[in-house]
Amino acid sequence: MKDPYAVLGLRRGASAEEIKATYRRLARELHPDRRPGDARAEEKFKHVGAAYALLSDAETRARYDLGEIDASGAPRARRGASSPFGTAASGRRHPFDRFFRDRAAHAAGIKVDGANVDYTLKIKFLEAARGVVKHVSMTNGKRLKVTIPPGTRAGQVLRLRGQGMPGLGGGATGDALVEIAVQPHLVFRADGDDIHAELPVTLGEAVLGGRVEAETIDGPVVVTIPEGANTGTILRLKGKGLAKGADRRGDHYAVLKIVLPSRPDPDLVEFVRAWNARRPYKVRSQASAPPDAGDET
Repeated sequence: MKDPYAVLGLRRGASAEEIKATYRRLARELHPDRRPGDARAEEKFKHVGAAYALLSDAETRARYDLGEIDASGAPRARRGASSPFGTAASGRRHPFDRFFRDRAAHAAGIKVDGANVDYTLKIKFLEAARGVVKHVSMTNGKRLKVTIPPGTRAGQVLRLRGQGMPGLGGGATGDALVEIAVQPHLVFRADGDDIHAELPVTLGEAVLGGRVEAETIDGPVVVTIPEGANTGTILRLKGKGLAKGADRRGDHYAVLKIVLPSRPDPDLVEFVRAWNARRPYKVRSQASAPPDAGDET
């Protein structure tokens, strides 16, 4: 195995934060999902994961820096010594090399837990709201089934235990940490446990009231529009928001938006003109107007 510092492109004195940041950047760049069919990138991807597994553990890194272990984590042989399980004459590793390295490490008292692996999973808004099952390729080469529970929030991290990098010398396998990125929705907007969405209504529905369908994350439901409703009027649909526990949910807030006909209607224009002449009213107070509003030069 290559020098882990060279694999990551770091100096030996790099900080733990630099190692982690570099690993995450390279893992994203070389990830098989981003470069399907690229064998060289996949090979580099695996080397990056192995390098991070060694350098992310302070004790193992220190022993490597002192020359006590090699890049695979196995104790270094003394100069001139040979091993029956070393590399073959062709330069390729023996097929049981990893097994014996691990045995040697265990015998030498080296026991290091495997590193966690990170992955950012992008899902649609309704997938996060309703729950979904996804399959992802992790930075350790594994392809995992990830169950996204209903009501998952943006930035939430799902921990898949034992699905990270393998340990050394009998150390525990690390975990897979899947961070959820939720794509915005054209209609719905999450605010904590609640959902907010505009509900378009006609002029007639706003003035006279009525029953209309409103879209929610569960599908359409019928709501009652009160007489004399206005743009900005809010209707609360209890329990129609995001899940926040086994049997609790937030609410859905439908914000009314009055929409006029797409084409001007002559009868409506004439009616409003006559009505407005008889019943004018103000909706903007003088105090709310900006200084010199409406002045022309």
